Amino acid sequence: MEDKIIIKGAKEHNLKNVDLELPRNKFIVFTGLSGSGKSSLAFDTIYAEGQRRYVESLSAYARQFLGQMEKPNVEYIEGLSPAISIDQKTTSKNPRSTVGTVTEIYDYLRLLFARVGEVHCSVCGEKISQMTIQEIVDKMMEFPERTKLQILSPVVRGQKGTHKKLIENIKKEGFVRIRVNGENYEVTDDIDLSKNKKHNIEVVVDRIVIKDGIESRLTDSIETAVKLSDGLVIAQIIDGEEILYSTKFACPEHGVGIEELSPRMFSFNAPFGACETCNGLGESKEVDPNLVIPNKDLSIKQGAIAAWGSVGVNDDTYYSKMVQSLANHFGVSIETPVKDLPEEFVQELLYGTNNTIVQFVYESKYGGRREYQAYFEGVIPNLTRRYNETNSEHARDKIEEFMSETPCPKCKGARLKKEVLSVLVDGKNIMDVTDFSVNELVEYIENINLNEKQKFIAHEILKEIRGRAIFLRDVGLDYLNLSRKAGTLSGGEAQRIRLATQIGSALVGVLYVLDEPSIGLHQRDNDRLIKTLRHLTDIGNTLIVVEHDEDTMRECDYIVDIGPGAGVHGGQIVAQGTLDEILDNPNSITGQYLSGKKEIHIPKTTREGNGNFIEIVKANENNLKNINVKFPLGKFTCITGVSGSGKSTLINDILYKGIASKINRLRDRPGKHKEIKGIDNIDKIINIDQSPIGRTPRSNPATYTGVFDMIRDLFASTNEAKARGYQKGRFSFNVKGGRCEACKGDGIIKIEMHFLPDVYVPCEVCKGERYNRETLQVKYKDKTIADVLDMNVEEALKFFENIPNIKRKLETLMDVGLSYIKLGQPSTQLSGGEAQRIKLATELSKRPTGKTLYILDEPTTGLHMADVDKLIQVLQKLADTGNSIVVIEHNLDVIKTCDYIIDLGPEGGDKGGKIVATGTPEEVSKVEGSYTGKFLKKYFE
Repeated sequence: MEDKIIIKGAKEHNLKNVDLELPRNKFIVFTGLSGSGKSSLAFDTIYAEGQRRYVESLSAYARQFLGQMEKPNVEYIEGLSPAISIDQKTTSKNPRSTVGTVTEIYDYLRLLFARVGEVHCSVCGEKISQMTIQEIVDKMMEFPERTKLQILSPVVRGQKGTHKKLIENIKKEGFVRIRVNGENYEVTDDIDLSKNKKHNIEVVVDRIVIKDGIESRLTDSIETAVKLSDGLVIAQIIDGEEILYSTKFACPEHGVGIEELSPRMFSFNAPFGACETCNGLGESKEVDPNLVIPNKDLSIKQGAIAAWGSVGVNDDTYYSKMVQSLANHFGVSIETPVKDLPEEFVQELLYGTNNTIVQFVYESKYGGRREYQAYFEGVIPNLTRRYNETNSEHARDKIEEFMSETPCPKCKGARLKKEVLSVLVDGKNIMDVTDFSVNELVEYIENINLNEKQKFIAHEILKEIRGRAIFLRDVGLDYLNLSRKAGTLSGGEAQRIRLATQIGSALVGVLYVLDEPSIGLHQRDNDRLIKTLRHLTDIGNTLIVVEHDEDTMRECDYIVDIGPGAGVHGGQIVAQGTLDEILDNPNSITGQYLSGKKEIHIPKTTREGNGNFIEIVKANENNLKNINVKFPLGKFTCITGVSGSGKSTLINDILYKGIASKINRLRDRPGKHKEIKGIDNIDKIINIDQSPIGRTPRSNPATYTGVFDMIRDLFASTNEAKARGYQKGRFSFNVKGGRCEACKGDGIIKIEMHFLPDVYVPCEVCKGERYNRETLQVKYKDKTIADVLDMNVEEALKFFENIPNIKRKLETLMDVGLSYIKLGQPSTQLSGGEAQRIKLATELSKRPTGKTLYILDEPTTGLHMADVDKLIQVLQKLADTGNSIVVIEHNLDVIKTCDYIIDLGPEGGDKGGKIVATGTPEEVSKVEGSYTGKFLKKYFE
């Protein structure tokens, strides 16, 4: 019993009364078709019960803050450990959250810099140090024969004024002499310090001659001086030479410095260290000229000034008249493309810096003819002023569409005060270190140059930093920078960061449940990840991984294959056991693919394409090394390379945004590049990404694909609906009329719990059906509109098989492997991969133009080998119509079936960003320097 986890009667979601025994302290993989019930068993049953039991073991006081956890639909589970889930939910979108803060490496770096950092003047760069009074006395006592002391205490540096109050304090303390701008004065009432002259004032504490090593009243004198000057500087005269000391970190020359070093000073989330201008964000929002005029091929007449909407297009508006007057002044035409207009005019149009007077007559919308004459403000100053002056959130949101984040002008993106950035460890400040990649950080820590005292103090800190960095490296994240914002990480990267953090915690006796940790990882890095996962079980933990990756399945201890199909056809244990037992089981589809009885075939020929190309010239965003890349059109192209090699930057940031800003008038700023050639060879660009299909539960597959419109038409055409006078709108849950007003058509009620997470409960009036009683009395083939939304795609296809337009839409959802999702499933309950395939199905159902460029980023996420086979057929069908497809992918089954490969690398991060190989899969398999080619070779040998 003790070496097993025993599950009896699991019925959560589509699970069919599952009984299962799992070995403890082993590496277990749950696999099976998409929608077969893997996550329902792993996360919604096993993990949920482990969490619930842990919470139940806490005190009543602690439980009141955590809330009551619902028991999953299972009879019982024995042998369960406390459970930790590491899923694909991305980390915090908070701009203050970085890879360094999430992994806690930054916390240790703050401690390192506070304990062994060397302070330098932020003005002159000279090293400055602090000394105790006793250390200063000891230093002065080193030269008794040659030393005549004059202890000076600077109290004013380069300030104008009479300083009367200061002189009074000096007298009150009993001092009799001061030095002003190098001249000695007795402290009397008649000292005349002009207001208009800058003064450097020092108090002369005493003149002391040291005899026979006797320090006389030296310590008392220094203490008095320190008190008066707040510890700034002490001077010692040795043979006429001044030596300057400080009881604080302050530059004697410039008087700038910082208090005693502490970890909080290095936090950009606290006022002690954060840059005052950007409050530690490192960037500020500014109106971006590239978003104001995103397409310079357009003329002003055609609407080039996107930020001013209809300027030029509508000649009667106030701003149109103003711009026309400016054009007249410069003698240019608003019908000339912006790229061909004189630079002087474009700069004046954007910034209005030359105080050009414009005058025009316009008809006010409030009535009357008005004359206007004033300096031209400039589009960017106009938007900035309106943004700062308006109280309207709508107006601010609108202007924000034309703003982008730019580095803070004061800290240049470093987030911290300049004084804090002047603290160095081995010549680097803390932000220099966070800009290192994980690999560079390990190298820096291993070769850090410290003195013996610093080494002793920093030993444990360096050990923690190095350990965490190596864990990140082992899970394939060696290319990430610690300063990278957490919100920009992919789901796979975020999950592997949390995995590295868990390894660092070194817990034992825990049940870990992971969701496809191999996502976004090149085959080259798989071995390191698997080794890391194996480490978790080696130290005494149980590991359940929901996974489709072949390498992971071949290396694990135990496989559970769930199926046989998806949705209602799944929810059963098809096979379980070691790899050999799965390979020998004829019922296991997974086993058939692993054994080679089933396989995804390589096409006999590759497409010739249409002879046209899109070419990116000199791409140099992030780590891209000024590369020129040609994308053949009319082909299925794969972008490959190790993680961090620059694939997403090239495709999502430059190719998509660069083309969409011209074709679709997308307002996102593209990554750095010189130009994109051949855009006129396509008429559309569509990015089928993994972002949600909607932000609220109201959005669902039926509404997104457009099939719900057709279904509502069908219900409105029934005799019952006609007799009641119901139109199509009656069957919408988004508008008044047919929806349940108690829940406003949501089907659920949100109960706010203040400091606890919000709780959602089914609506008591409609019982979660979204519609009112009268609407639900209208039926089609004995089903209400709520019944239809509750159908999965497969059921709906059978139900609407005689309605051609609905049938066609549903067939595309089946083709992309989504037979199991419900038509009304809220968008918030869909994974990124499912959302992406819904978008793909929606595009498939549209009439092809033959000139569309489709972009997909890892569409195999969450797909079983059998589903990948289906997906490839869909992509091939899309390319067969003459369209062009560009896919970022690590899955070799997809890569080997494409027409053309662009392989980036050779490594990730700074060592990537170059083109390693291009050509057909077979051609790339022969390129020695290509990691992708190395793994493809086995398919073509």
